[in-house]
Amino acid sequence: MTQEQQVEALVDYIMKHCLWQFHSRNWDREKQNAGVLGKTRQLLCGEAVDLSTPADRCYWADAVVLADTWRKRFNWLAEMPTDAIATLMYALHQRLDYLTITGSLNAELTDQRY
Repeated sequence: MTQEQQVEALVDYIMKHCLWQFHSRNWDREKQNAGVLGKTRQLLCGEAVDLSTPADRCYWADAVVLADTWRKRFNWLAEMPTDAIATLMYALHQRLDYLTITGSLNAELTDQRY
């Protein structure tokens, strides 16, 4: 399976099962994507996770669910070295930001009066 196929499998899961991607502002989506995916990468790579703020703990809660589910659903994750997982998560973050922010046609994301 190529990295692109892996990214699309992870995106597909997020789009079908995760509500955190649907914030109404682009800056909210940027923070949420970075927070949840960053914590998920840390969990999948066996790194320490910072839980010092309420936002960190909120992102961590979603990340735990993602990491646990992805480990069960995507067997190829267990076979990947940590540097490959980190690279995959970076590519996933870029793709999700494009789909939910920069490539989105939702005008409410940038409407200053909303």
